[in-house]
Amino acid sequence: MIKLEKMDDFFTARIDGYDAHMKRDIEGASGFYAYTASLLPSAEGSRVLDLGCGTGLELEEYFAVNPSAAVTGIDLSEAMLHVLKAKFPEKNLTLVRASYFDVPLGNKLYDAAVSVESLHHFPAEMKASLYEKLHLALAEKGVFVLTDYFAESDEMEKEYFQNLAALKKEQGLSDDVFYHYDTPLTVEHEMDILRQAGFRDVRIMKKWGESTYTVLAHKSC
Repeated sequence: MIKLEKMDDFFTARIDGYDAHMKRDIEGASGFYAYTASLLPSAEGSRVLDLGCGTGLELEEYFAVNPSAAVTGIDLSEAMLHVLKAKFPEKNLTLVRASYFDVPLGNKLYDAAVSVESLHHFPAEMKASLYEKLHLALAEKGVFVLTDYFAESDEMEKEYFQNLAALKKEQGLSDDVFYHYDTPLTVEHEMDILRQAGFRDVRIMKKWGESTYTVLAHKSC
């Protein structure tokens, strides 16, 4: 039986070798970090919000093309944020240790937002409220770039959530704590939630392997 671990504990325990694992073992990672960064604004001083920034693998690529960007990164893991801060001591980087579901994101503060391999841990209803908040946080012509892996069918999506519920019940775990277990939606469901939150021109930009996609969503047309 899989023993569920709290989200921050899971990543803290795996911080050594995390970057190498992500680049080597995750489908499409040899290309999707750089491609994701290429969709973010290149203008000097662009303001970017990174949801689930981790150790900043996408930011390595982004700062290479826009070194003057002002990035706010949110992540649950203090260990990951520590690694990220050490990577970019001279960059305009604001780091917040918290759940991005709980942090106020403000109004029209960012030119773009990005999330890579983070949001597949959460259900549709949580994403709906987050994307509404994110939509408000973006400037009028802002964009959201999402690279993640998705369930290959409605049946698989349902099975992920059923399996998580069964594990929580078996282990006597509550629903008010984040545990590390993958529960991806289908890419179609994810895009529908973005549209319902107010995003326009939501489109798949690229597919990586069997189930990983880069999705681009505009605040306005």
